Amino acid sequence: MTNEHKPKTLFLCTGNSCRSQMAEGWARHMKGDVLDPYSAGIETHGLNPNAVKVMAEAGVDISSQRSKLVDEFKDMEFDYVVTVCGHANETCPFFPGRTKVVHVGFDDPPKLAAACATEEEKLNCYRRVRDQIRDYVESLPEALERQ
Repeated sequence: MTNEHKPKTLFLCTGNSCRSQMAEGWARHMKGDVLDPYSAGIETHGLNPNAVKVMAEAGVDISSQRSKLVDEFKDMEFDYVVTVCGHANETCPFFPGRTKVVHVGFDDPPKLAAACATEEEKLNCYRRVRDQIRDYVESLPEALERQ
Protein backbone atom coordinates (compact mmCIF):
# COMPACT_ATOMS: atom_id res chain seq x y z
CA MET A 1 0.00 0.00 0.00
CA THR A 2 1.23 3.47 -0.74
CA ASN A 3 1.47 6.32 1.70
CA GLU A 4 -1.46 8.02 -0.07
CA HIS A 5 -3.69 5.43 1.58
CA LYS A 6 -2.81 4.85 5.20
CA PRO A 7 -4.62 1.64 6.20
CA LYS A 8 -7.20 2.28 8.90
CA THR A 9 -6.23 -0.19 11.60
CA LEU A 10 -8.28 -0.94 14.72
CA PHE A 11 -6.61 -2.65 17.69
CA LEU A 12 -9.37 -4.49 19.54
CA CYS A 13 -9.25 -5.86 23.09
CA THR A 14 -11.77 -6.81 25.74
CA GLY A 15 -11.83 -3.58 27.76
CA ASN A 16 -9.71 -1.14 25.71
CA SER A 17 -7.76 -0.31 28.85
CA CYS A 18 -4.27 -1.68 28.29
CA ARG A 19 -3.07 -3.81 25.35
CA SER A 20 -5.10 -2.17 22.59
CA GLN A 21 -4.28 1.26 24.05
CA MET A 22 -0.56 0.47 24.00
CA ALA A 23 -0.84 -0.81 20.42
CA GLU A 24 -2.61 2.38 19.31
CA GLY A 25 0.00 4.49 21.11
CA TRP A 26 2.92 2.64 19.52
CA ALA A 27 1.28 2.78 16.09
CA ARG A 28 0.70 6.54 16.32
CA HIS A 29 4.25 7.07 17.63
CA MET A 30 6.17 4.80 15.23
CA LYS A 31 3.88 4.26 12.25
CA GLY A 32 1.66 7.33 12.04
CA ASP A 33 3.08 8.06 8.60
CA VAL A 34 1.93 4.69 7.20
CA LEU A 35 -1.03 3.68 9.43
CA ASP A 36 -4.21 5.36 10.67
CA PRO A 37 -4.50 3.60 14.06
CA TYR A 38 -7.45 3.34 16.45
CA SER A 39 -8.28 1.20 19.47
CA ALA A 40 -11.50 -0.02 21.02
CA GLY A 41 -12.91 -2.71 23.26
CA ILE A 42 -15.78 -5.16 23.33
CA GLU A 43 -16.44 -3.39 26.67
CA THR A 44 -14.86 -0.26 28.20
CA HIS A 45 -12.83 -0.51 31.38
CA GLY A 46 -11.13 2.90 31.39
CA LEU A 47 -7.50 3.66 30.67
CA ASN A 48 -5.16 1.55 32.82
CA PRO A 49 -2.81 3.87 34.78
CA ASN A 50 0.04 1.34 34.70
CA ALA A 51 -0.22 1.14 30.91
CA VAL A 52 0.02 4.94 30.77
CA LYS A 53 3.03 4.85 33.13
CA VAL A 54 5.08 2.24 31.24
CA MET A 55 4.31 3.80 27.86
CA ALA A 56 5.51 7.18 29.21
CA GLU A 57 8.73 5.47 30.34
CA ALA A 58 9.23 4.45 26.70
CA GLY A 59 8.57 8.00 25.48
CA VAL A 60 4.98 7.50 24.29
CA ASP A 61 2.20 9.55 25.88
CA ILE A 62 -1.16 7.76 25.80
CA SER A 63 -2.65 9.74 28.69
CA SER A 64 -5.05 11.61 26.38
CA GLN A 65 -6.45 8.42 24.86
CA ARG A 66 -9.72 7.11 26.25
CA SER A 67 -11.39 3.74 26.52
CA LYS A 68 -13.80 3.37 23.59
CA LEU A 69 -16.49 0.84 22.78
CA VAL A 70 -16.14 -0.82 19.36
CA ASP A 71 -19.70 0.35 18.59
CA GLU A 72 -18.34 3.92 18.31
CA PHE A 73 -16.73 2.82 15.05
CA LYS A 74 -19.68 1.00 13.49
CA ASP A 75 -19.85 3.49 10.60
CA MET A 76 -16.12 3.44 9.88
CA GLU A 77 -14.63 0.99 7.39
CA PHE A 78 -11.31 -0.44 8.54
CA ASP A 79 -8.67 -2.09 6.40
CA TYR A 80 -7.54 -4.20 9.35
CA VAL A 81 -8.84 -5.16 12.76
CA VAL A 82 -6.15 -6.63 15.00
CA THR A 83 -7.51 -8.52 18.01
CA VAL A 84 -4.87 -8.42 20.75
CA CYS A 85 -6.53 -10.78 23.23
CA GLY A 86 -8.30 -14.13 23.00
CA HIS A 87 -11.66 -12.85 24.25
CA ALA A 88 -11.77 -10.08 21.65
CA ASN A 89 -10.83 -12.60 18.97
CA GLU A 90 -13.61 -14.97 20.05
CA THR A 91 -16.24 -12.24 20.32
CA CYS A 92 -15.06 -9.94 17.52
CA PRO A 93 -18.05 -8.31 15.86
CA PHE A 94 -18.55 -8.62 12.12
CA PHE A 95 -16.86 -5.90 10.09
CA PRO A 96 -18.45 -5.48 6.66
CA GLY A 97 -16.65 -4.80 3.42
CA ARG A 98 -12.98 -5.39 2.86
CA THR A 99 -11.93 -5.45 6.52
CA LYS A 100 -9.37 -8.15 7.28
CA VAL A 101 -9.42 -9.42 10.89
CA VAL A 102 -6.07 -10.63 12.25
CA HIS A 103 -5.44 -12.11 15.71
CA VAL A 104 -2.17 -11.38 17.50
CA GLY A 105 -2.59 -12.29 21.16
CA PHE A 106 -0.64 -10.72 24.01
CA ASP A 107 -0.69 -11.60 27.71
CA ASP A 108 -2.94 -9.50 29.94
CA PRO A 109 -0.65 -7.31 32.11
CA PRO A 110 -3.17 -6.85 34.97
CA LYS A 111 -3.61 -10.63 35.22
CA LEU A 112 0.15 -11.18 35.17
CA ALA A 113 0.68 -8.44 37.75
CA ALA A 114 -1.93 -9.89 40.14
CA ALA A 115 0.57 -12.54 41.27
CA CYS A 116 3.39 -10.05 41.88
CA ALA A 117 4.47 -8.97 45.34
CA THR A 118 5.94 -5.55 44.62
CA GLU A 119 4.94 -2.56 42.52
CA GLU A 120 8.16 -2.89 40.49
CA GLU A 121 7.39 -6.56 39.69
CA LYS A 122 3.90 -5.53 38.60
CA LEU A 123 5.28 -2.79 36.33
CA ASN A 124 7.72 -5.29 34.85
CA CYS A 125 4.73 -7.34 33.63
CA TYR A 126 3.38 -4.27 31.87
CA ARG A 127 6.84 -3.47 30.46
CA ARG A 128 7.26 -6.95 29.00
CA VAL A 129 3.90 -6.81 27.20
CA ARG A 130 4.56 -3.19 26.15
CA ASP A 131 7.81 -4.27 24.50
CA GLN A 132 6.17 -7.27 22.79
CA ILE A 133 3.49 -4.97 21.37
CA ARG A 134 6.16 -2.49 20.22
CA ASP A 135 8.00 -5.30 18.41
CA TYR A 136 4.79 -6.31 16.66
CA VAL A 137 3.85 -2.75 15.69
CA GLU A 138 7.34 -2.29 14.21
CA SER A 139 6.41 -4.97 11.64
CA LEU A 140 3.34 -3.06 10.42
CA PRO A 141 1.79 -2.58 7.94
CA GLU A 142 3.83 -5.22 6.06
CA ALA A 143 2.95 -8.02 8.53
CA LEU A 144 -0.77 -7.31 8.05
CA GLU A 145 -0.47 -7.41 4.28
CA ARG A 146 1.19 -10.86 4.49
CA GLN A 147 -1.45 -12.42 6.77
